[in-house]
Amino acid sequence: MASKLEDYIAQGKALDADECEVAALALQRVDEAEQAEVDAAWDAEIDRRVDEVVNGEVALVDGEETLASIHNMIAARRGA
Repeated sequence: MASKLEDYIAQGKALDADECEVAALALQRVDEAEQAEVDAAWDAEIDRRVDEVVNGEVALVDGEETLASIHNMIAARRGA
């Protein structure tokens, strides 16, 4: 298996710029079945998070408060 991967990598390095672009786009492609699975997983996650908010299981934080907290964390890490 590793030798096949090494062969693929070697062949990939031999591609010209246009071929590299086509290969990269092809590798990024997700078929319809895979995309449907990804979409279903995201739908389930969104539903779970909405349920948590509706049921009061999580505390919502104001956007400005969140940004201020992030800025404070960054400043603390920088030692300021």
